[in-house]
Amino acid sequence: MSVAEHYQAVVIGSGQGGTPLCQALAKSGLRTALVERAHVGGTCVNEGCTPTKTMVASGRVAYLARRGADYGIGTGAITVDMARVRERKRDIVNKFRDGNQSRIEKTEGLDLLFGEASFTGPRSILVRLKDGSQRTLTADQFFINAGCRPSVPPLDGLQSVPYLDSTSVMELDAVPEHLLVIGGGYIGLEFGQLFRRLGSRVTVVQRGPQLFNGEDADVAAEVLKILQEDGIEVLLNTQAQRVAKEGPQIKLAVDSAGEATGETRTLAGTHLLVATGRVPNSDSLNIAAAAIAVDKRGFIQVNAKLETNVAGIYALGDIKGGPAFTHISYDDFRIIRTNLIEKGSASIEGRLVPYTVFIDPQLGRVGLSEAEARAQNRKIRVAKMPMYYVARAVEVDESRGFTKVVIDADTKQILGAAVLGIEGGEVMAMIQLAMMGKLPYTALYNGIFAHPNLSEALNNLFLPDNFIS
Repeated sequence: MSVAEHYQAVVIGSGQGGTPLCQALAKSGLRTALVERAHVGGTCVNEGCTPTKTMVASGRVAYLARRGADYGIGTGAITVDMARVRERKRDIVNKFRDGNQSRIEKTEGLDLLFGEASFTGPRSILVRLKDGSQRTLTADQFFINAGCRPSVPPLDGLQSVPYLDSTSVMELDAVPEHLLVIGGGYIGLEFGQLFRRLGSRVTVVQRGPQLFNGEDADVAAEVLKILQEDGIEVLLNTQAQRVAKEGPQIKLAVDSAGEATGETRTLAGTHLLVATGRVPNSDSLNIAAAAIAVDKRGFIQVNAKLETNVAGIYALGDIKGGPAFTHISYDDFRIIRTNLIEKGSASIEGRLVPYTVFIDPQLGRVGLSEAEARAQNRKIRVAKMPMYYVARAVEVDESRGFTKVVIDADTKQILGAAVLGIEGGEVMAMIQLAMMGKLPYTALYNGIFAHPNLSEALNNLFLPDNFIS
């Protein structure tokens, strides 16, 4: 048994919360250790935001190249070098990862350990290092930022099929002939559209009645229309029943009634992407030894200050449940820094949760949806305008989608927005700033925005004729 080494703070996982947190703790004078299982940077840098958006950029170039004639430009035959797409992705990931690791290693008072951490008690962990050795660490405080991984659904035959998940799909060295996608959420649709643009035939199987569960029905319907225009086959209300490998093909049996009625159809593809959500990595941490409370799905339970039920143990990022976004993980770091290092008082209560889905056009979202506002019996007004009303979108021939804003009818303040359009995430962020500043929508309606920027749409959006309720 190894002799225990004591630290004042131990961070488990170098995600977008853990990476800045460990450095801030060390710089505040605390002897700190960071334990990372695989690669510095967490999901975002290694398997999430950075690699996916890098590949989405390649897909957009292919899309625009094929549309060259629409702009009077002859491009000739378009070919895709998937190995080069992958190489570009790897290069950018390595640059981000290495930069993060270098900053950690240069931080005084901070030790970086590569290995698997598991609790042995509320104040101790065992670290199984990559070289096979073990170290026991004790600490005054633990911060868990161990993230999530792709879920594996209980689909009959799946374990006998070489299926792909959101990580392995990015390591393909050739474009799939026909990609079957199980899951109509943001992961499935981003990859589905990407590979369609790279040349694959794509079929998306979604068990619910719409894409993007949780979004307004009109937003989901417009996304469906866009994807179908791009040549993607989308099957709604369709449940995957079983899958098998037959020669070079993958056969996926589905029930379009959404129930196991026995009446199925079979889809045949060359590749299968399973994009049915993510599960927390709490199961590898032996959290029972520390008596840390989790919910029925394994997410670590925390209060508004990210404290678990065990004093001195905190959880941040995806592993605690709730919105699984890089910027939320980073804000979790801000909350812990404010409370523990700066001796302030911050919490997750009432914070805005913006996000962007990187389909093309993007879907930028912040605040309440129309359905959520109505479910709360709020008195609201809704402004909605198609992107083909926006001069800049028409000029660049990217006019699909619409913008919708939900407004409190009494205070005139913006409660939420959905921007499905070219650079929808950036336009959403402008609306978010107005919400943060508690500006009434009239401040945007009467504001001066440079012509012909996309932001100019924030004038016309609030014209009386664009209010649908």
